[in-house]
Amino acid sequence: MSNPKGRAGEAGSCYPARVSGPLAAEVHAFRAELVRAGYTARVSQDNAYVMACLSRWLEAEGLTPPELTADRLEWFAAARREEGYRRWRTVRSLRLLLRHLRGKGLVPDVEQPDAGDPAGRILDAFGRYLQTERQLAERTVRLRVHLARPFLAGLAGPDGTVRLDQVSPAAVAGFVAGQSRACAIGSVKQVTVALRSLLRYLFAAGLTDRDLSLSVPPVAGWRMSGLPSGTGEGDVAAMLASCDRSTVIGARDFAVLMLMSRLGLRACEVARLRLDDLDWRAGELSVRGKGGRVDRLPLPADVGGAVAGYLRLRRSPSACREVFLRACGPDAPMSRQSAVMIPRRACERAGLPVAGAHRLRHRVATLVVNNGGSLAEAAQLLRHGSETVTAIYAKVDRAALAAVACPWPEA
Repeated sequence: MSNPKGRAGEAGSCYPARVSGPLAAEVHAFRAELVRAGYTARVSQDNAYVMACLSRWLEAEGLTPPELTADRLEWFAAARREEGYRRWRTVRSLRLLLRHLRGKGLVPDVEQPDAGDPAGRILDAFGRYLQTERQLAERTVRLRVHLARPFLAGLAGPDGTVRLDQVSPAAVAGFVAGQSRACAIGSVKQVTVALRSLLRYLFAAGLTDRDLSLSVPPVAGWRMSGLPSGTGEGDVAAMLASCDRSTVIGARDFAVLMLMSRLGLRACEVARLRLDDLDWRAGELSVRGKGGRVDRLPLPADVGGAVAGYLRLRRSPSACREVFLRACGPDAPMSRQSAVMIPRRACERAGLPVAGAHRLRHRVATLVVNNGGSLAEAAQLLRHGSETVTAIYAKVDRAALAAVACPWPEA
């Protein structure tokens, strides 16, 4: 397999006026499309550069654009990694390029599972059930459908029909046992959760005559065996200080970090926050959490000031009602993944070990308990559906633990 040539230009991501290969005619059109969509000149130029690299790679491999399947895209990304390139090393990083090429019908569309086959129809209905009846997040629905697919595939007959009459406790236990030999404990636990959801759905939809969700064997593992790992006060201060609040991105990152470190908001809740959720006069904000749950929390002055500082710098006008918008490209809300990356990048700037959004959430609960608050108050702030989930923070309540600790027996 040939590797893409022409590493020169990686730093500036410039490409020659004349580009070789089967995609040469699309490079300049792709760049112009990105500029019209609202991307900066640098981002547009960079993405046009990688299309030029892909075009040269196709030429070297003797391939045409219709032959650029998912496997060959992986080969291209692997070739860039082998050559030592620092960017566009995964298929995911090529999403803008592929969207353009697929929109013009130049390369094959994403290979989606066939929803016309019996298993596909069952999984499609299962996904709608999780989203509408169970009120699960879209990301969770996709994961559970994905994990449940192999189970139904194992029930398919020679003609593709799913033999639901073969669903039995033995078949369920055998599937979980097979997964446990191939996956780590944490992954198998995710599989069992998805499998229980699927079996409940099959019974509720009348596709099976009994609820076999209770036959899913538990995975050996101990809940709450560790300590919640929060972020230290000094680390949070360093992360906040690393944000350049004179810029739009710096002000946005500072406001997001304040919401996470002071109120314990999840990354998805930050991304969903809308202008209508901010009640400035009452000093409150509405948080759209898991399962369609909406809670009202107090809006501290420092957190509100951080959000207001970002809104003053935010580009305008915007048709979006979300508080946090994309930093470049089309006018659109910030994604959940972007919110996830904000504390990670702040740690890198501050020279700290990487800490995610959930570490900041742990910090909020730990502060509540250590400052004399009850577990019920911590559960209310974190918006847990059950105080059982919050019970792990009892381990960091040293005053309460000292009251029940027995003295070490004398020798």
